[in-house]
Amino acid sequence: MTLRTVVLWCFLSGAAMAETVTVFAAASLRGALDEVAAAYEDQTGHDVILSYAGTSALARQIGFGAPADVFFSANPGWMDVVARDGLIVEGSRVDLLGNRLALVAAGPVVLDDLTLLPQRLGDGRLAIALVEAVPAGIYGKAALQSLGLWDDLSARVVQTDNVRAALALVALQEAAFGIVYATDAQADDRVQVVALLPDTLHPPILYPVAALTEAGTGFVDFLASPQALALFADHGFLPRIAP
Repeated sequence: MTLRTVVLWCFLSGAAMAETVTVFAAASLRGALDEVAAAYEDQTGHDVILSYAGTSALARQIGFGAPADVFFSANPGWMDVVARDGLIVEGSRVDLLGNRLALVAAGPVVLDDLTLLPQRLGDGRLAIALVEAVPAGIYGKAALQSLGLWDDLSARVVQTDNVRAALALVALQEAAFGIVYATDAQADDRVQVVALLPDTLHPPILYPVAALTEAGTGFVDFLASPQALALFADHGFLPRIAP
């Protein structure tokens, strides 16, 4: 076998072994997951395709047969739906990350008492993800209900398809305030955190991830690695498992 043949065989063998992993991920993971996926590609030579949207939309797409290898959800409920349909690889599911909710504004705002938000908002708008479907919106509505504010604020709430869209409304000053994840606020320097909402006001924020195909299991394993968890922590996520 000539040297040229050996080199050609190695090239073709490596190309054959390379895989493309398609990941359906909650919009709030954008940025952090981009870095994690790049690290995975560097280490493995595999390609990662990231498709971001609201968790509810992604779960429905998976249910309708969309070709994804990994589902990275922003709450357990939608992962439960996918699991009940028998669409995840057994034993691959893990509650990987946590988060916090933040009240944000486009400029410096002081609000020491969250119960004064309706008065401070006035005729302005409060941006929040869909409160009946998108996890950030579900958590946000629960927090406002716990504070006794939902009835006063609901008519002034602008609902968006995902949490990053709510963040954008605040960043563009089309909404006076927004409720987003703390990690979202960290991702856009046009907004500032007015207050972190106590996590006792809403159900625990969990990000479960699971493989939908065998091709996705390696990526899910990498997400739980110390390297990946450190990257998520750099973006403000709260690892739920020991690195």
